[in-house]
Amino acid sequence: MKVVNVVLLTLLLFDISFADALSDTLNAFTKLDTAIKILLLITVLSVAPSLLIALTSFTRIVIVLSLLRHAIGVPTAPPNQVIVALSLFLTFFIMKPVFEKINEVSIEPYLKKEISDIKAIENAKEPIKEFMLKNTRKEDLKLFLDIAKEKPKDPKDINMITLIPAFMISEVKTAFEIVFVIYLPFLVIDFIVASILMSMGMMMIPPMFISLPFKLMLFVLADGWELLAKALVESYKF
Repeated sequence: MKVVNVVLLTLLLFDISFADALSDTLNAFTKLDTAIKILLLITVLSVAPSLLIALTSFTRIVIVLSLLRHAIGVPTAPPNQVIVALSLFLTFFIMKPVFEKINEVSIEPYLKKEISDIKAIENAKEPIKEFMLKNTRKEDLKLFLDIAKEKPKDPKDINMITLIPAFMISEVKTAFEIVFVIYLPFLVIDFIVASILMSMGMMMIPPMFISLPFKLMLFVLADGWELLAKALVESYKF
């Protein structure tokens, strides 16, 4: 029972209005057969990756790293497994203050039985909600508030169902802006190489074959991975 409670708490359910239904679910859970309990637990855990993408910095990071490969001209290197793993651990690094806050105000008091499961969910929701609000563009948030016809008096009153899509759209926009800046120096190298090949009459040689080593050398000499990781981490507000 404790395991299920902790898992459900870490999933940071979308809205506290769901808390009553959650409490009833937890009470009914103890009466179920073991096989059904395992099935329900697996079902809950299957939602975790989606929430990781929706509520954290993972979306921005994985888009930037994926499109970086295309900017350099090597769409399959690093492989997808490396990109996802790097994005995942950068996400954990960026979200560490948020996770620590959740552990401090929600999980530890709950495990010590100092607060109820409903209160734990309320406490756990606040740090992640604060992080999302600080990193969501005002125009994107206003768009979804207008669509939902919500007029919250305070940012903390914004429904999570409204905040999550606004946050994800904002993350995608920011990721594409970062990629645009990354593309520019590589695009200049492609133009220069193509111009040199045309002036030499070597139009049958694809410019990519000649420009690729130069782009790789530029990225390595400029400490591209270090600069990119630093830019991604520092692009978030806490």
